[in-house]
Amino acid sequence: MSYFTLLVGSTLGNAEDLAEEMADQLQTKGHTTVIHTSPQLDHILIAPDHVLLLLCSTHGAGDLPDNIQPFYEQLQQQAPVLQGLQYLAVGLGDTSYDTFCHAIQKLDQQLNTLGAERIGDRLEIDVSRGDLPEQQGIRWLDQCLKQAGIH
Repeated sequence: MSYFTLLVGSTLGNAEDLAEEMADQLQTKGHTTVIHTSPQLDHILIAPDHVLLLLCSTHGAGDLPDNIQPFYEQLQQQAPVLQGLQYLAVGLGDTSYDTFCHAIQKLDQQLNTLGAERIGDRLEIDVSRGDLPEQQGIRWLDQCLKQAGIH
């Protein structure tokens, strides 16, 4: 059993819906989850043994949603050493924009720069396509968990 901290950056609620579905999937597998919709740096610093699952939509012209902007600024300003932190990254966006999934790319790069280790590939979901984000997310999550040896 593992512990997962889900940090959600969302404007319209799609990332929150996806986080709830992924948390349910993780709990079904016996894992413990906590979801934060107003993410703060302390949420990952107080639980460094948790696996971080970062879900973020892209807002406007590649911007972070307002609710996760403070977390990103804390990462930049405080620059904590995140060596040993494992994380998964999921972005939601629309491929008709040049800044498709730019928000999760920025967060992913910042975590990587601070020493955190991403598990698997970053998932970038095009919400303008017909596939439900929840279906794509659950398939990807199962693959990542298997790849990382988390059962």
